[in-house]
Amino acid sequence: MKQLFLEKSVGIIKNSYPQYNDNTLSEIKYGLEAFYLTITKAIVILTIAAIFNLLKETLFLCVCFNILRFSGFGIHASKSWMCWVSSSTIFLFVPYLCSNIILPSKVLLVTALFCEINFLLFAPADTKNHPLINKKKRIKWKILTVISGLVFMFFILISQNVLIQNTLLSAMLIEGAMINPVVYKVFHLPYNNYKSYACSTKE
Repeated sequence: MKQLFLEKSVGIIKNSYPQYNDNTLSEIKYGLEAFYLTITKAIVILTIAAIFNLLKETLFLCVCFNILRFSGFGIHASKSWMCWVSSSTIFLFVPYLCSNIILPSKVLLVTALFCEINFLLFAPADTKNHPLINKKKRIKWKILTVISGLVFMFFILISQNVLIQNTLLSAMLIEGAMINPVVYKVFHLPYNNYKSYACSTKE
């Protein structure tokens, strides 16, 4: 089903915009694949969340995380089942914690600051299947991620709502982990893939 969706969608786009080159179509296909997987997983996860009365919390985390993910990118599970397990764990277990844990203001601030430094150093992080070759775009994505992180930090500081504070911080932590080179190394995945691509093109 996924492959059929991708083939038909890319085919329509290719026919509508013949000026698009292979690199552009590849980026579009990557985005469509991410969209398809996100929608299918979201239906299942949100259904389970509703059963356990966590729908509001899960939706809020999904929105916050995807704001950062949009520009920060990051690691992808190498296998579909791993993606399902990790996504289900994150978007069902973390919202539960966000509703039931109260953290001191200093802990919230220090952790958010650590995440922001992580964004500044490592965002955006690409993958082997989607190397971020364009330097200007990498700079743009980094700036957007850092700005988003600052906005999150601001609302963490001014909000008196525990759920909002914890969810914003959790989104920063999750995205921070997904762009960190240590996590890439743990899962034996290549990091900064655009560098390899640049070297191969020069040769």
